[in-house]
Amino acid sequence: MAHPKTRSRTRRFATLAAAATAAAAVVSVPTAAHAEPVLRVNYPVNGTTAIKATGSTMTLGPGTLESSLDLGTGDLSGSLKMPPAKGEFKQWGVIPVSVTTTLIENGPTTGKVDLQTGQVTSTSKVTLKLSDMKVAGIPMPVGDNCKTKTPATINLTSGPDWNVLNGGTLSGTYTIPDFEHCLLATPLINLTVPGPDNTITLKLGAATVPPAVAEQLRKIG
Repeated sequence: MAHPKTRSRTRRFATLAAAATAAAAVVSVPTAAHAEPVLRVNYPVNGTTAIKATGSTMTLGPGTLESSLDLGTGDLSGSLKMPPAKGEFKQWGVIPVSVTTTLIENGPTTGKVDLQTGQVTSTSKVTLKLSDMKVAGIPMPVGDNCKTKTPATINLTSGPDWNVLNGGTLSGTYTIPDFEHCLLATPLINLTVPGPDNTITLKLGAATVPPAVAEQLRKIG
């Protein structure tokens, strides 16, 4: 049986698997120098994001989070696979606007756990791409490359409801950069959408793992 201190550390590190909210691909962490293995766990993901500038909320998902966690170092990486999200708002509070937003991952998510408090934090880089825009029901062409000029930085923190087997909540804030390559719609979009203090909440469902890993997690508790 593992020493209580080791089991406690492993339990805390396992929570870090939830913090991989967006990444280009699962990154393997070298294990030769560590006694602990790399743990790979998948979660179903749903969520919402509130855009402050437009006063609107978009539903995210359903998607899948594939995470990879080094139980020896606490380092993690992951891949968040989400479908395009449809959003609606009213320009100047009057004109209805609808648009589809796709989140494009820019490199691996990085994350760490505070060994004193157990709190999990992560940082992800995501480009927002817009398509299928309509203003007052009339299609407004935005081209095939209407994206933020730079990736948005999304910082997330695990909530008190988090459990490595049952999932839980991740939440945070981010700033939406200006957009480019949106044809004639570029000025309208940059007048309306970019800005700080946007919020995002992700709800992770129960983990899907190989039987051997599931048994390991049950022992962790």
